[in-house]
Amino acid sequence: MFSSLKLAVRAACVAVFLLVCGVTFTRAQDQTPPMAEPKVITPGTNGAPPSDAIVLFDGKDLSQWRGTKGEAKWIIKDGVATVNGTGNITSKQEFGDVQLHVEWASPAEIKGEGQGRGNSGIFLQGRYEVQVLDSYNNKTYFHGQAGSV
Repeated sequence: MFSSLKLAVRAACVAVFLLVCGVTFTRAQDQTPPMAEPKVITPGTNGAPPSDAIVLFDGKDLSQWRGTKGEAKWIIKDGVATVNGTGNITSKQEFGDVQLHVEWASPAEIKGEGQGRGNSGIFLQGRYEVQVLDSYNNKTYFHGQAGSV
C-alpha cells in the first residue's frame, strides 16, 4: 500500500514537471522575434494606390477580370466600368487576406426607389458581400446600407 502511494506521488511530480516545462517552452516560442523586418508600405496619395497594392482595375481595361462565361464584357468608358446586363465578373487572381479599396459612385440622375436604385455588391472569397447601393435618402432595409457586409 505504501509503495502505491510513493508511485502515485512520483507520477504526480513528473506530470507537474512536464506541465511546467511545456508552458515555459510555449511562452518562449511566443516571444521569438520575427525573422525579417516587415516591409514599409507607402500610403497612396491623390488617387494613387498604396505601394503594396495589387491594382485590379486601372480605368483602362478588364485584363485582370473574367466573366462567368469567358471574357468580361463590361463597358469601359472614361475610366469607369459599367455592367451592361452581362453578369458578374471575377478577378483572375485569387486572394486570401485583403485590404479592399473601392471607389464607386451612385448615378447622377436618381431613378427608381428601394433596391432598384443602383443596387450591386462586391463579393469576397465567393461568400461575403460588401453592399454597393444608392442608399442616400432612399428607404431600404436598415442593414442594407452602402458599405454593409
